[in-house]
Amino acid sequence: MGEELVIQLADMAHGGDAVGRHEGKAIFVPYGIPGESVRVEILRDRGRFAHARLREVLSASAQRVQPPCPYFRVCGGCQWQHLSYDSQLKYKRSIVHAQLQRIAGIHKPIVQPTLGMMDPWRYRNHVQFAVTRDGNLGFMAASSHNVVPIDRCLVMHPLLQEAFDSLDIELPDLHRLSLRAGINTGDQMIIFELTSDQPPELELDLPISCVLLLSDGTPITLAGSPHIHEQALGRSYRISSSSFFQVNTAQAEKLISLVADYLSPKSDSVVVDVYCGVGTFGLALAGQAKQVIGIESSSSAVTDARANAADVDNAIFVEGSVAIVAPTLNVASPLVVVDPPRTGLDKKALSALVNLGPSRLVYVSCDPATLARDIKSLIASGYRLREVQPVDMFPQTYHIECVAALDRT
Repeated sequence: MGEELVIQLADMAHGGDAVGRHEGKAIFVPYGIPGESVRVEILRDRGRFAHARLREVLSASAQRVQPPCPYFRVCGGCQWQHLSYDSQLKYKRSIVHAQLQRIAGIHKPIVQPTLGMMDPWRYRNHVQFAVTRDGNLGFMAASSHNVVPIDRCLVMHPLLQEAFDSLDIELPDLHRLSLRAGINTGDQMIIFELTSDQPPELELDLPISCVLLLSDGTPITLAGSPHIHEQALGRSYRISSSSFFQVNTAQAEKLISLVADYLSPKSDSVVVDVYCGVGTFGLALAGQAKQVIGIESSSSAVTDARANAADVDNAIFVEGSVAIVAPTLNVASPLVVVDPPRTGLDKKALSALVNLGPSRLVYVSCDPATLARDIKSLIASGYRLREVQPVDMFPQTYHIECVAALDRT
C-alpha cells in the first residue's frame, strides 16, 4: 500500500470511479476522467484490481471543470462535480449500456441518451443531515464515517436552504435531521431523530412542519402538519414524513410521462403499480385506465396514496409485500409499473410479477446493476427489452435513474 503509479484512465465504472490499468490490473480512481494521465496512490490492492487515490492530474481531459462546491472531494454527497454536465449525461448512458451487456447479456441494448436538466443544481427536495460531535449539521465524508459540517449545499433546493439557514439547534441528543419540501407548493418540513424519544422544545420563525421520528419509526407531529404536499404534472400528492417520493420533482415529472408513454393504457386496461409509494405513477395513469391497483409495504405511504386518490374512483391501494399481494390479484394480462428500492426485485417478488402475466412491464430503477440483473431474469421468463431511457435524477453524482420498457414475447 502507498505505492505511487502513473496510469492512463480509459473508462468510467459503475459506481463513479474512472478506471485505468497497470500491468493488466484494473485501477479504480475516484475523481478521475477517462483520457487523463494521472499519478495515483494505491490504497487497497485486491489482487485482480486495486483502489487508488488521485494524487495529480498530469494531462487533464477537456471534460474537466472546476467544481463550484468548497466541500467537493471531502463531502461524500457528490462525486462528479469535476465533470462537465454534458459528459455526466454521456457517461451515465454508457454505464447503463455496459451493465446491460455485461450482466443481462444483451449484445446491443437500446439505451436512449440520458434526459438531463436545464439547471443541474438546486434540485433536491429531500436531504438528510448527520451530526458532528460538537452538534453541527453536515454530510458524511467520502469513504468515511466522519461528518463534514456544511453551511450550504449546491444541490439542495432553495426552499431547503432557507429552512437550513433558519435552524438554531441546541439538542445534545440529536442523531439525525432531515428537511423536505414541496417544490411546487412551497411546503416545508423538518424531521428530527433523537437518541432519546423526548420531544424537543421549539421556537419557529417559519411556517414549517416539524416531526419527531421515534426510535421505533413512529412519527410524532410537533408543529404544523404531519405531511407536505407536492404537485407533479398538475396532480397533488400528499407525502408524510416517512413516505417515499422522488428527490427531484422536475425529473419525477419526466419519469411519470415516460411510464405513461411506455405503458400506453387503454380504457379497458388494468394497471398494477408495484412499490407504488404515495401513488405517483398509478394515479397519474388512472384517467386512462379501467382500474389501478397499487401495492406498497409502507403503511404511511399507503395511507398517503389513499388520500391522494380521493378524487379517483378506479384506484385501490393494498398494503403488503409484492410476493404476498400479487398472487391474490384476479387480473388478466395487466400493465405493470414497478419502482423497487436500489436492491431491485428479490426472487419471490420477481416470480410473483411474472406469474401475474403482464403484457407490458415498465421498470423504474435507481441502480443499473440490479436493473440489468432483473432484466436478465425477465428475459428468461419470456419478456423482451424494448429500450431503456436513463433520466438524470441525481446531477453531480454517479447515481443513475432508468426507465426500462419490456414486452411479453
